[in-house]
Amino acid sequence: MVRAFRIAAVALALLAAAVSSARAAEVTFDDTARFLAGMQPSADSPLVPLTRDPSWQHHAKFFDGAFAQLEQRQLSKIRTWSDVNLAAPRPTMFYMFSGPDFLYANAFYSKASTYVLGALEPVGAVPDLTRLPRGSVGAALYNVERSLGSILSFSFFITKQMKVDLHANQVNGTLPILYVFLARSGKTIRNVEMVALDDKGGMHVGDDNPGRNATRGVRITFAGPDGEARTLYYFSTDLSNAGARNTGFLKFCETLGPGNSLLKSASYLLHKSDFASVRDWLLANSATIIQDDSGIPLANYNARQWRFFPFGRYLGPIGEFPGRYQERYAELFTRAQPIDFGVGYRWRMHESNLLLSVRVPGSEAAPAAEATSSAEPAPKPPRPKRPRPPESVPPQGRFFWYR
Repeated sequence: MVRAFRIAAVALALLAAAVSSARAAEVTFDDTARFLAGMQPSADSPLVPLTRDPSWQHHAKFFDGAFAQLEQRQLSKIRTWSDVNLAAPRPTMFYMFSGPDFLYANAFYSKASTYVLGALEPVGAVPDLTRLPRGSVGAALYNVERSLGSILSFSFFITKQMKVDLHANQVNGTLPILYVFLARSGKTIRNVEMVALDDKGGMHVGDDNPGRNATRGVRITFAGPDGEARTLYYFSTDLSNAGARNTGFLKFCETLGPGNSLLKSASYLLHKSDFASVRDWLLANSATIIQDDSGIPLANYNARQWRFFPFGRYLGPIGEFPGRYQERYAELFTRAQPIDFGVGYRWRMHESNLLLSVRVPGSEAAPAAEATSSAEPAPKPPRPKRPRPPESVPPQGRFFWYR
């Protein structure tokens, strides 16, 4: 009798596990992304009942309005600019110091088949939302909204704020933001895998051991309206000289290059000698580089190997970054073409600068004797004081600006 009861109990447990597993499997990556993005999941998704919650409906209405404004104000104009100015984009694009900013990676390089994003923030997790405690889904949605507030308004993340918003919740890290941006960019997520790179740049998936100094990341396979499969990698990695030497991130990137690169709102880190390794790597492995003035200093480019196409206005760095004014940049931008969108720290239209650098065909990276990127540029002598334009800083107090 006892034996029969135990067998029945085990069978019941196995049945419950099977039902639970099947139910969880129905919550697809794409449905989860659409739900987080405030978009209706597929009709048979277990997430559909959650869309009747007033908190999700408010979330969906908020994102509908915010992304519609962003599309009209910036993203559609950036895509038009790229179509006109990028004649033959490479299949791969690199975006260092990106955070989870797939939104602008896709706007500038919409024809890329492989996107590689790298920054300090951890990948995080998106659990089965149907299993979260009652009431916690609304809190998760609110934190996602808060974490996207600055990029929806000003085109960059405020890292300190994003860390607070996405670390105190079961839906955390960069992954939920990548989900939102993919869904709102019209992509369909097909698969999501946690991956790791060993110190030689080799890819490891699942339980495969990447060894010491592993670089953790995620590989997302998705498709656009054309149905063509594309790949997005995000790696949580230290891009300082020490991090670049001790991990395989740049070695992995090298297997995908040369590619196109994007640098936006990068805290002027590439102006520092502490980030010379990734700066040199970008100059050696990029066919084109799109950046604002917070990217690679103009003095670090070899003028014989690059052609420069300036757009917008250069007003110098915002007050958060004193001492980063570039005289050569200012001189180059006296011949700039206008742009009809804002981007970077000076996010207002008619205050933003954008530099398109195109490698001269057949040129190679500068020899060590010619390259200036191995040391931090000497500071410029003080400039005569002159009236400064109003700062384009959002009224959020002092933060650590990262993207």
